[in-house]
Amino acid sequence: MSQTSEADSGGGNWAHFPHQADMGVRGVGPTREAAFEQIALAMTAVVVDPAQVAPVKAVNIRCEAPDDELLLVDWLNALILEMAVRHMLFSRFEITLDGQRLNATAWGEPVDLSKHQPAVEIKGATYTELSVSRSESGRWVAQCVVDV
Repeated sequence: MSQTSEADSGGGNWAHFPHQADMGVRGVGPTREAAFEQIALAMTAVVVDPAQVAPVKAVNIRCEAPDDELLLVDWLNALILEMAVRHMLFSRFEITLDGQRLNATAWGEPVDLSKHQPAVEIKGATYTELSVSRSESGRWVAQCVVDV
């Protein structure tokens, strides 16, 4: 099953793509930052409908890696850690990139089982199908497979 979201107000979108027992996530946007924000939204959508998650509490996340692909995995794994430790889901993301340093704010709310009805728990982002690149149209695409 493939699922996608059309452009948000920032001109980005996200998608799921099938990958054996795991789930592929992809973010597309006019900038690297937007693609990283959209893939985070795609990852949330593996667990729950992002529209059901109120962006009421902000959490700051920072990470650094030697290249875009490793930075993407670090970003998603940092977000997964915050979800697990804080028992939260996130539905809004704002990222700034300075070279290979990522500073992000993720907004969300504590998990409420009756409201959110999470489908799965994401264990981690993997290097499978990992890619951060610019398409011929100039849009950024960030993708990888997450272990569910």
